[in-house]
Amino acid sequence: MTDTRQVVVVTGGTRGVGAGIARSFLAAGARVVVCARRPPDHPVEVAGAAAEFRPLDLRDAEAAHAFFADVAADHGRLDALVNNAGGTPFGLLADSAPARQAKIVELNLLAPLYASLAAYEVMRCQERGEGGGGSITMIGSVSGSRPSPGSGAYGAAKAGLENLARTMAVEWAPEVRVNTVVLGLARTESAHLHYGDEDGIAAVARTVPLGRLADPSDVGDACVFLASDSARYISGAALHLHGGGERPAFLDAASVNH
Repeated sequence: MTDTRQVVVVTGGTRGVGAGIARSFLAAGARVVVCARRPPDHPVEVAGAAAEFRPLDLRDAEAAHAFFADVAADHGRLDALVNNAGGTPFGLLADSAPARQAKIVELNLLAPLYASLAAYEVMRCQERGEGGGGSITMIGSVSGSRPSPGSGAYGAAKAGLENLARTMAVEWAPEVRVNTVVLGLARTESAHLHYGDEDGIAAVARTVPLGRLADPSDVGDACVFLASDSARYISGAALHLHGGGERPAFLDAASVNH
């Protein structure tokens, strides 16, 4: 019998937010392929269902093209791609070499472009339903819409990624839907590198209106929705997943209304 479950690729799906996204799709019954340059330290799994790992350097456009062709050949189709791989260490622009900034842009903007182009070549040829031949979701960031001291190149790349998604949504309709999840502050196993110890993490969480950092499962649930038939008329959209944003600093600085 043919396996009709959704086939999903999650880039950078071996840890952090990416692993949370992969687990959400597994819980929804999808067949999940995760890719990264290195294998995960632990299997990405939910209730006995495990994601398949395949190595890939997303910055290599030819390797990305071969990767998606192989996934489609092995699984019979490709229904969804989540472009999650990315990130940046802290570094002020004036203190960082241009080559380092270029690598950050390459990982956070060009790599998702290469992956999306390769996935589109597979998805466009698939039988179309109301929601098209497939779904691509970019994992963006609030850094793309506000000043981002210490992560300037990353913020610029994420701004470009959201614009790129909107253009893809127009050029590739109706075969493929393309959307962006604009992620705010998230708690992963590496949160201490960004926010410090537990006191620092708690202090940062208090700046979020909902009172906590995003959990990877929050991101995963949003991605599952955008890849589902329930989102069949959603394309070119940006879903802000930031817990209400950030409390304006002037409210606490002002000497009135306390």
